[in-house]
Amino acid sequence: MIDATQLAFTIAVATVVLLVYIFFKIIAKPQPDIQAKPEKEEEEEAIKQSTKTKEKKINLKSVPKNKETTFKHDWLSTCLKAHSDKITGIDFSSNGKYLLSCGNDRAVFLWSTKEFEMHQHRNFRCNVEFDHAVKIRFSPDSKSFIAGLGNANTIKAFKILKKEDSNIQIVSANMEDFPQKHKTNLINIGISCNSKYIMTCSKDTTFNVWNPKGDLLANIDTVLGNNNYACISPCGRFIGVCGFTPDVKIWEVAFDKTDNFKEVRRAFELKGHSAGIHCFAFNSDSSRMVSVSKDKTWRLWDTKIEYERGQDASLLLTVPLDQKGPSLIAISPDSYSVAVTVNTTLLFFNGLTGQCDEVIDNVFNDSICEISFSTDNNYLAVAGDRHVKIFRNITGHKTAIQDLKSQLKTVKTQSGKERIEQLIGQHR
Repeated sequence: MIDATQLAFTIAVATVVLLVYIFFKIIAKPQPDIQAKPEKEEEEEAIKQSTKTKEKKINLKSVPKNKETTFKHDWLSTCLKAHSDKITGIDFSSNGKYLLSCGNDRAVFLWSTKEFEMHQHRNFRCNVEFDHAVKIRFSPDSKSFIAGLGNANTIKAFKILKKEDSNIQIVSANMEDFPQKHKTNLINIGISCNSKYIMTCSKDTTFNVWNPKGDLLANIDTVLGNNNYACISPCGRFIGVCGFTPDVKIWEVAFDKTDNFKEVRRAFELKGHSAGIHCFAFNSDSSRMVSVSKDKTWRLWDTKIEYERGQDASLLLTVPLDQKGPSLIAISPDSYSVAVTVNTTLLFFNGLTGQCDEVIDNVFNDSICEISFSTDNNYLAVAGDRHVKIFRNITGHKTAIQDLKSQLKTVKTQSGKERIEQLIGQHR
């Protein structure tokens, strides 16, 4: 039989052990809602911040794309996209079939004007080796073109070859680049409609006249402080240059009866602006000119004159502009429409009255670099950023209808009325 003292001692030890176990169990139990809850809240907050950061990054990357793709206007026919860097120049072919574009990406693209109303556009590409084109101009036969080189400040010729499978190949012409005569950057180039000469103009005060083989015929100092723009008239007779002074100077390139070069001589000037000229343009037969100035006006001139007899160009219209900044101007071949750009804004004007017909803001993110009407008067190509946007020349059609209706009132013969009514129907 177990001794009573020994039994009491065993029970006492067991009780103590049980109390100690319960005590440590209570001490070791984790305290709820003191540390676990804050850790959980911190984790959730970190997830939220990470999500916000990702959302911000996505939005920032998508902003430029949204700006490019969301531009809409009823007059916009299409947007030509292929260049990977800023576009520097565009030009329509004289036969109206093609448009050329060049840019800082060293690429030149050839586009078909038949596809302007389509959603997808084929293009044919060539690269300018070891340089890039700043300006580009078709030859009169639309079978070749010249490119003004940005680094060499001279020009390079290319040929457009048609293959049997209806594809097109653009190759460098079998001739050396023109000699480097300009000391500053080229601002424009051109080929006369009779292919007798080529013009190059640089930012300083000089322009050069070349024969198609690359021989320098004349070097002219414009005495304009600096040149802003230059071009050859569509008739091939004149070269115009504008710059720091408030006038446009016109030279005639003269040839003898056997087509031998004679001289480059001063012809006439466009005077009347109160500040330097940004840009100017001729219509198809060189009987009208337009100019846009730093004085915040554009002007329409009658240049169908006999300057040899002392006649001066007469001013027809002076139209004020609300904005100020880098500006370009173009007049449609038929003179019914005038387009002006100021910074990123495009404006269409009635070529007869000067009335503003349409204002299109924010065409591009940066300033527009070049504009050009198609030879059939139907489109205006506007180049900027990395794209060329093609607008329908609605103003030209409306102005043509207005002019034809006024002519209809004075026509007496039935055949004459029918002809004008037919023309009105074509513009509707």
